[in-house]
Amino acid sequence: MDIRPILSTLLRHKTAAGLIVLEIALSCAIICNALFLISQRIESVSRPSGIAEDELLVIRLSGIGPDENADARTREDKAALRAVPGVAGVTMVNQMPFSSSASNSGITLTPEQDRAALVAATYQGDEAMLRTLGIRLRSGRDFRPDEFMDATALEQVTDYSTLSSPTIVSAATAERLFPGENALGRTIYLGPVPLTIIGVAEALARPNDAGTGDMTHSLILPIRDNYASGASYMVRVTDPARRDEVLAAAVAALESVDASRLVLDQKTYTEVRDRFFRSDLDMIVLLGVVCIALLVVTALGIVGLASFWVQQRSKQIGIRRALGATRGQILRYFQTENFVLATLGIVIGMLLAFGINQMLMGRYELPRLPLAYLPVGAVALWLLGQLAVLGPARRAASVPPAVATRSV
Repeated sequence: MDIRPILSTLLRHKTAAGLIVLEIALSCAIICNALFLISQRIESVSRPSGIAEDELLVIRLSGIGPDENADARTREDKAALRAVPGVAGVTMVNQMPFSSSASNSGITLTPEQDRAALVAATYQGDEAMLRTLGIRLRSGRDFRPDEFMDATALEQVTDYSTLSSPTIVSAATAERLFPGENALGRTIYLGPVPLTIIGVAEALARPNDAGTGDMTHSLILPIRDNYASGASYMVRVTDPARRDEVLAAAVAALESVDASRLVLDQKTYTEVRDRFFRSDLDMIVLLGVVCIALLVVTALGIVGLASFWVQQRSKQIGIRRALGATRGQILRYFQTENFVLATLGIVIGMLLAFGINQMLMGRYELPRLPLAYLPVGAVALWLLGQLAVLGPARRAASVPPAVATRSV
């Protein structure tokens, strides 16, 4: 189809055509960046934790005043929890993936190294930690019973250079420290303390990124905490469908051991994760609504302009029909006209999308917008434009030549 008549018509209606081009350009720019931000948030909330999320419960207690028998009371608590029907395992950890607070340590490859090779979340757990949390080892072994130390005994140590410990690291940590090499048996340092890597976990997410932008670097130390230290009991259930029932029974079991303590927290781990990613999920919904709203407004603008032009050009359409133009030709004319406007808007929109992304990169440290999102936005707006103009174009094509030629 010859587009010169179309361009000539658009030049005679510069204001209306310009408004549609501007509307499409803004929609393209905003939608491309919004889709990119949505993909970033989806990637964030889809991060694996490395633990059996759907089977875990979290309970945290606090005593009133110091407890000199906290270690013994913790052992009683674990025994009581293991006796609860539906419980498959019990452990105590100082922190958990995707939670508000975190314990992190700088790891070096030599004791003399001034700058840490990486910052890793430092998990402390007992003999049942890996089994209860469902942490899978890619290579190596679990801790042996004689390798554990009580946190209370560790507090009495004055010279940390005399200590050493085995450790289990996440696969991401092993790869970062020893790229392309076998990390098993290698020694890393937590301050002056040498740690020998005995196992590599497939994954164990950090509680949070602690400002590092990383959620994968972590290690486990064989240190038994007690309930008075602020650590949490994590209970694995045999049936995820009974989590609420088992949680209530577990809290009752702990209260039967010592009713004077306060239950600071009791929830499923799924609730912990959902709380951590709530802002990301809210942002996904908000940006999705913005994209839909922009598409609707853009479609309505195209429909309104096309309908107005059909009404204004009914005599012209009738003359073309009288001269032998088919309905298909009239339909293609309006679709081509809209395609030209959409293309101009999309080209400008891509430039705006790049500019908006540069601004977001500078102010919010967001990554660069991948070029793949530009054609996605372009195709979406081209399809939207063709669908939006289809109704007015069909009405134009159905105008009888005799009626159209009599219109003023």
